Amino acid sequence: MDIELKYGEGKRTIYIPEKTDVDILRPASLPALESIEEALKRSLTNPLGGESFVDMLLRIRPKTLAIAVPDETRPVPLGKILPILLDQVSEALPVLKTSSITIVVGGGLHPPMDPAGLDRVVTLEIALGCRVVAHDAKQDEMVDFGFTTRKTPIRINAQYAKADVKMVVGQIDPHQFVGFTGGAKGVAVGCAAPETIEHNHSLMFDENAQVGLLEGNPVREDLNEAGEMIGLDLAVNVVLDANKNIVRLLAGNPVEVLKEGAKTCAAVYGVAIEEKFDIIIASCGGHPKDICLYQAQKGLNLASQAVKKGGHILLMAATPKGVGDDIYFDYVSQFTTPEEVLSDFKKNGFKMGAHKAYLFGRTLTNYDVAVFSDLDAGVLKKCHLRAADPTAIIKEWVDGFEGRPRVGVIPNANTSYFYNK
Repeated sequence: MDIELKYGEGKRTIYIPEKTDVDILRPASLPALESIEEALKRSLTNPLGGESFVDMLLRIRPKTLAIAVPDETRPVPLGKILPILLDQVSEALPVLKTSSITIVVGGGLHPPMDPAGLDRVVTLEIALGCRVVAHDAKQDEMVDFGFTTRKTPIRINAQYAKADVKMVVGQIDPHQFVGFTGGAKGVAVGCAAPETIEHNHSLMFDENAQVGLLEGNPVREDLNEAGEMIGLDLAVNVVLDANKNIVRLLAGNPVEVLKEGAKTCAAVYGVAIEEKFDIIIASCGGHPKDICLYQAQKGLNLASQAVKKGGHILLMAATPKGVGDDIYFDYVSQFTTPEEVLSDFKKNGFKMGAHKAYLFGRTLTNYDVAVFSDLDAGVLKKCHLRAADPTAIIKEWVDGFEGRPRVGVIPNANTSYFYNK
């Protein structure tokens, strides 16, 4: 049978031999919002856990305002959200000049976006005269907010942190160890210093640092606490379906928005399975989920939840931006096997970038993994990944299986997660 899956900006058709039992592990389908404008205005009028947006602005009467937004690795529909949000600000505070509003594109430790990249994320039409800047974790001035109870130093981009009103716009998505993205993460990671991100992510070794879990997840709870320390005034979060349509839009207190939005996100992307599969074919979900290998790792990790130990995983990731992180590539290239990576990482402690090699290694030591990508096969090999043609590798796996293998196809591997019925 032929299966069409997203790959980069397009799609690829994969042939699966007939001598298989195939299940398509799709996200659930929820109705898209009929009017984003009405939903956003309604959410701003009656936000979760706080006063209305207009009342908050009139109470504070800010001279400066900052909005954190994600970079191009996150498909948040900023073109539909920001103009409405900025119109609300203008109506409430007509004396506040747009030049006093700063939109910070927060990419965490990703290289800061160049002017062309910024214009792709926040066009002149969207910005409406606001200042648009790219967060540079290594070069920008930071403001210190102290330490969380888990000893994470909270240092945030000064152009954001010094604003009288601080907002964050983002997406609630399943995350392999944060539980769900959204809430304060767009600031506490997206606009943070390297040491903030590194210490927070070092909490991923805890057994409760897992996808779909908020309560008791130390990584997530640390981010929530950071948001409170920073003094976030408003979060606007969306939940998107597999076709990037908004199915839920929420505004208000970051923690309350996250809790409520995670319920919808889980209903869409949490997939119940009766038993694990022999073979998994996983598409990250297309652009921007497979923009680089660094991002595509999330799809491999979540896909591994659905396959038997020792089973096979084919990961489809176009990776037009290449590996995506020099620290990760330089680190993983030092070793010849994933086992060596795991041993060294455990011995020498957590390091951002290198942690991706560790996360890859945990999967590679337990499953047989092949990758279909535009990346050079030699580059993949240095990352301990085998390049493969989809049709050929699937045929090889099926022919080598005794009996009739169960094949699971995951069209949105970067966001789907699995649990037993």
